[in-house]
Amino acid sequence: MSRRDVLRRVGLVILGANLALVLLKGVVWTETGSLAVGSEAVNSLADTAYSLVIVAGLYLTTQPPDFEHPHGHERIEPFVSLFVAVGIFAAGGIILWQAASSLLSGDVGVSRGPAAVAVLVFSGVLKYALYRYCLSAGRDHNSPALVATALDNRNDILTAAAALVGVVGATLGYPVLDPIAAMVVSAGIIYTGVEVVRDNLDYLVGAAPPEELRAEIVRRALEQEDVEGAHDVIAHYVGPEIDVSLHVEVEGDKTLFEAHDIETAVIEAIQELPEVDDVFVHVDPKELGEWKADADVDRLVD
Repeated sequence: MSRRDVLRRVGLVILGANLALVLLKGVVWTETGSLAVGSEAVNSLADTAYSLVIVAGLYLTTQPPDFEHPHGHERIEPFVSLFVAVGIFAAGGIILWQAASSLLSGDVGVSRGPAAVAVLVFSGVLKYALYRYCLSAGRDHNSPALVATALDNRNDILTAAAALVGVVGATLGYPVLDPIAAMVVSAGIIYTGVEVVRDNLDYLVGAAPPEELRAEIVRRALEQEDVEGAHDVIAHYVGPEIDVSLHVEVEGDKTLFEAHDIETAVIEAIQELPEVDDVFVHVDPKELGEWKADADVDRLVD
């Protein structure tokens, strides 16, 4: 299945699961009056809202290249992820406000019955399944939007557990645990937003990829036949993909055709890395005096 089909399918699965959870939690919240369950319902409502954005965003990012976007539309994905973060922050803030207001006013009700416990356990199990599903698809297909969604689902497991503690505590006669659990839920939600923003900043500011990947890029260039060295190797993110430029050093007695073949071999070897989009290679003949030491290349090779 193509990257486009996988990303679109995952987006629809996320949307359907979150919509089911918000309806289920909303019914239980109405029946029990639990602030912890209510905070989880709000969390799932936010998840559903940004799931719609994810579906739309993944549809756009998987469009083929066109005249206005010759490199495709993948660079939209970090912006989709940041929109996810905004929704996460909003949900966390609303839940925190509700819980704090309940504690300060002393209006803390006691929720009883197994329904609240059951819905939170079910939510935790479903969120774990979604976490593994989104993380696998996001890593396999280099999708920051899906990885961000996976992180959100992972933290939803923890917030569901916190909400469960609050519900059980309220049922056992300690109603104050319900709004306290809701505040823990809000803290987990806000932390998820911080993680999403942090993980996507590199894509937006053109940061260098991890050092292991840069070392692999250099290794692939140097292992090509007739390449004697490399320098001025630059790799940076352009959206979730990586552009690479480098100078390779060859003997000056090569013909134009041979130099072209060397350049092509280097480009093709580096572009085999799934994270890499474009590769730009400059061939430096030895006789022009353009060979030079490069401490970064030496460190990566060593």
